[in-house]
Amino acid sequence: QKKRRAATARRQHLKSAMLQLAVTEIEKEAAAKEVEKQNYLAEHCPPLSLPGSMQELQELCKKLHAKIESVDEDRYDTEVKLQKTNKELEDLSQKLFDLRGKFKRPPLRRVRMSADAMLRALLGSKHKVCMDLRANLKQVKKEDTEKEKDLRDVGDWRKNIEEKSGMEGRKKMFEAGE
Repeated sequence: QKKRRAATARRQHLKSAMLQLAVTEIEKEAAAKEVEKQNYLAEHCPPLSLPGSMQELQELCKKLHAKIESVDEDRYDTEVKLQKTNKELEDLSQKLFDLRGKFKRPPLRRVRMSADAMLRALLGSKHKVCMDLRANLKQVKKEDTEKEKDLRDVGDWRKNIEEKSGMEGRKKMFEAGE
């Protein structure tokens, strides 16, 4: 048990040491990102100097609006270019599928259709072909044998109950018993 306690204590100590190292590494990374961000902003965005007079402020606002408009135009142009290239890519991929002969087959659904309707759909309404499949079948009549007739009579329980119901049925039962 002492060994187990020592092993678990060591494991917990190592775990806490690893967590402390991870926390310090995360803090270092966050500080490095902040410094990098400050350097980038200092390099690309000069500090804004606000002039004292109203006319200079208006000129500064006009310059900023002009920059915003030019950036918006560039953004719109790039979006349109992106849409065009996406459309071209779709067209080219469709042409590739056409050339290869691999089409996406839609899932087929079962349709109940008679043979006549199918031929009419395939050949058009001007072709009148009658496909009466039952016309050429041989007609077979089933002959009733006496055994089957007796079995049917015995098998039909409704008839037996109707016959035995009431006084007439009891009279028949009494006469049958004699």
